[in-house]
Amino acid sequence: MDILITIQHPAHVHFFKHAIEELDARGHDVHVRALDKDVTLSLLDEYDIDYDVVGSRGGSLPRVALSTLAIEYRLYRDAKEIDPDVIAAIGGFEASHVAQLVGARCVVFTDTEHATLSNTLTFPFADEIVTPDCYHDDAGPNHYRYPSYHELAYLHPDRFDPDPSVFDDLPVCPDDTYVVLRLVSWGAAHDIGDEGLDSLSKLVHRLEGVGAKVLVSAEDDALPPELDGYGIDIDPHLIHHVLAYADLFVGESGTMASESAVLGTPTVYVHSANPGLMRDLNSFDLLFGFHGERRNKRAASRAVEILQSPEIDWEERRKTLLGQKVDATDVVVQRILATGG
Repeated sequence: MDILITIQHPAHVHFFKHAIEELDARGHDVHVRALDKDVTLSLLDEYDIDYDVVGSRGGSLPRVALSTLAIEYRLYRDAKEIDPDVIAAIGGFEASHVAQLVGARCVVFTDTEHATLSNTLTFPFADEIVTPDCYHDDAGPNHYRYPSYHELAYLHPDRFDPDPSVFDDLPVCPDDTYVVLRLVSWGAAHDIGDEGLDSLSKLVHRLEGVGAKVLVSAEDDALPPELDGYGIDIDPHLIHHVLAYADLFVGESGTMASESAVLGTPTVYVHSANPGLMRDLNSFDLLFGFHGERRNKRAASRAVEILQSPEIDWEERRKTLLGQKVDATDVVVQRILATGG
């Protein structure tokens, strides 16, 4: 088959990378089209995935609307030439629209209930909507649920093994007590109106006060001046190794929070949204979400409690999780082939 996969975000590269390799090994022709978003292109280059760029998303709402039209046109133009049997994407309403226009089947993967605008524009045009079974909304008659998470398409132990050599250029060692603090830029469409962390200097000082070093990973220009000197400069494809050895993750990024949790790193997630994925991870006591008006104060207290509780066996909690979840890449390959066949 000819399979067209669209990539809108760095996390989508991780999600599809093993599936692309497996589909190619089975003799299918996989065509990748990507948006120039954050480190997306760098990751595609790092994993030696061939791709063409179909644009980038604008910053303001009017520019988002105009850039989206341009992206959809370029994707349509390429799809007409490729004539794919199936188009696959995470979210990606452009993919579902273009599939309709070129007569291709479309499979959409998502785990984000609060991406309401994208979901509304996507679901009616997709042949199948594939979600983790913790997704608490009903995506309609073509909804397929599976027992895993997006993050287990690339962080399942069959796919990922932490490498301590990545610390050679970092100010910590794997055996040090350290916290990864993740800040987002709030530029995504599903982030509009949402909020996360504040009082960052106070939070960092509290973490340092119990003996932890703090590494800040900031999206785009999200690193505030008061945290100058805490930011880490690391190749984007190596960040998962840093998360795996961390003693704690605190952050606003749902993707990186769930990545940390499935790696067995205790996770404090601070965001006004509380999707089904986070609730499910909370049921394994690996992720602790804070969402209300006092979220920052409560999150800081929980973070300190975790650092002061060395007796907790986080790896045992991870084993419990993995015993109930499958390798998500197997699901991705299966659903793409089933939808396009």
